Amino acid sequence: MANFDVAAMALKAVCPSNEILYDDKGLPSVMVRIPKMTYAELDLGSSTNVFPAFVVNGHEIDEIYISKYQNIVHNGRAYSLPGRDPGNTIYGADALAACTAKGDGWHLMTRMEWMAIALWCKKNGTMPKGNNNYGKDTGDSIYQAIPSCPRDASNRIQRVATGTGPLSWSHDGTPSGIWDLNGNVYEWVGGIRTVNGEIQILANNNAADKSNSQELNSDQWKAISGSSGLLITPNGSGTTSGSVKLRWDTNHWNLTTSNTADGTTTYQGCTLESVTYDNSVGAAAQLLLQALGLLKYDTGSGAYGGDYIYANSVEAERGFYCGGGWYRGATAGVFCANGYYSFFSNRGDSIGFRSAFVKLPTGT
Repeated sequence: MANFDVAAMALKAVCPSNEILYDDKGLPSVMVRIPKMTYAELDLGSSTNVFPAFVVNGHEIDEIYISKYQNIVHNGRAYSLPGRDPGNTIYGADALAACTAKGDGWHLMTRMEWMAIALWCKKNGTMPKGNNNYGKDTGDSIYQAIPSCPRDASNRIQRVATGTGPLSWSHDGTPSGIWDLNGNVYEWVGGIRTVNGEIQILANNNAADKSNSQELNSDQWKAISGSSGLLITPNGSGTTSGSVKLRWDTNHWNLTTSNTADGTTTYQGCTLESVTYDNSVGAAAQLLLQALGLLKYDTGSGAYGGDYIYANSVEAERGFYCGGGWYRGATAGVFCANGYYSFFSNRGDSIGFRSAFVKLPTGT
């Protein structure tokens, strides 16, 4: 029996939802199986419709596989392995390429997939902690993980080795969970961007299929109609009539279909719970924005852990990266998202990524 087979059997014995998946070069990644769920099963209303993360090219899929660990890059390919310094200082487009190079079905984790995990954590009361305070969680004074890079000029821990934190850093609080979704390094996600503040996405989880291009001028990018929630073809300048945009309103983001510039000259941030919308954004659009983690669903306070949404409404293209870095403190978390950098031309040592896998529906 091959060593990889023995390792897979041992992993399943301890972590039943985990599997070792192999790319088309036969090299392994440790992955966590996430079964299909509905909106209602994620506490996002009462709809029994399948959550968009489980719809690819118009077909429902039974499961997605998410990297258990923040990824490294080896020979131009992404891998999910424990005890490693997570990949960093990488452009979003290069992270995407490292994932899709692994073969059909492999892709950069999408925003819809990220939100399926985040909403599940919220529903089940397992909002994960993580390295958001120089080696430990801002709510902990004892637990910390193994450093994986030199300390900063103040002798503080920065990145830590993948999966070396306590169980509270796992998305479900068990050894079977997904690690480091809160802090350590931010993670690029696919299928979402802003264009001068206009929110654009690929339909459902179509970003899981590499044949659906996420290049700058791809016709797969769609804006969101505020009145109907349907996806509409953008005009290319971020001023599509009736589309939903992010506009800064004094101290928080507001969702609106207005094309009036907000005067912001740089990016801004506020808690997810502070994001508002005006009456041009109807119920169907609100639900899609909630599924994307850009608008709260609950009316109660504190449900999202104080996690922040950062965005930029004046740049022609901005991608999103999630979770927070080792220095973000209480603003980091599984609901934290940052739209400051370009997917194609910005990178930093606090930004990494995570691959995912789906068995693509036949006929796509």
